[in-house]
Amino acid sequence: MRRVLSVLAAIVLSIPALAGELAGVTMPDSVAAGDATLVLNGMGLRKKAIFKVYVGALYLPAKSGDAAAVITLDAPKRMVMHFLRDVDGTAVADAWKEGFANNSAAKLPALQQRLDTFASLWSDVKTGDEVTMTYVPAVGLKLAIRGKEVGLIQGKDFADAVMACWLGDKPPSEDLKKGVLGR
Repeated sequence: MRRVLSVLAAIVLSIPALAGELAGVTMPDSVAAGDATLVLNGMGLRKKAIFKVYVGALYLPAKSGDAAAVITLDAPKRMVMHFLRDVDGTAVADAWKEGFANNSAAKLPALQQRLDTFASLWSDVKTGDEVTMTYVPAVGLKLAIRGKEVGLIQGKDFADAVMACWLGDKPPSEDLKKGVLGR
C-alpha cells in the first residue's frame, strides 16, 4: 500500500500545476520574466455591459492583495490580457486613455507622450489573442501582442500608471480589480 501511495504521489507531483481558470481561460501558476519567476496573483474578468471582453491575470514576485503596493512595486511584474472577443485596436487605445484619465490624471502631462506611443502600438485583437505587459526595473514596460514584442515604454512612472488602470480608484470593473488581487 505504501508503494502504491508513493507512486500516486509521484504522478500527481509530476503534473504541471495550473493555478487559475476563469471563463474557460486557464493560466499557468508561474511565468518567467527575464531572470525572475513570477507567480499568479489572481485572475479577473473584464466585462463591458453584458459582454465578456478579456480575462486579466496578474503575475508578481510574491502574492499581494494590496493594490497600492502592487502599483508602486519596483520589481518585475506582468499583466496578461486573454481576449474573449474581437476588439478593434482603436477601441483598446481609447480604453487606455480613459484608464489613465481616471486613475493618473494628475500625472497625465508627464505621461501623455508615452501614452500616445503606447496607444499607437495596439492593433486589433481577436478572440483567443493574448497581450502581455511586463515591467522590468531599469528597462521599462514591454508590450507583446500574440507573443511578439511590439514596443517598450520607458519609465517606472508609466508602468505604475498602467497598473493603476486596473488597480486604481476607478478600475474598469471592481470584479476585475478584486480578481487580479486574488480576492
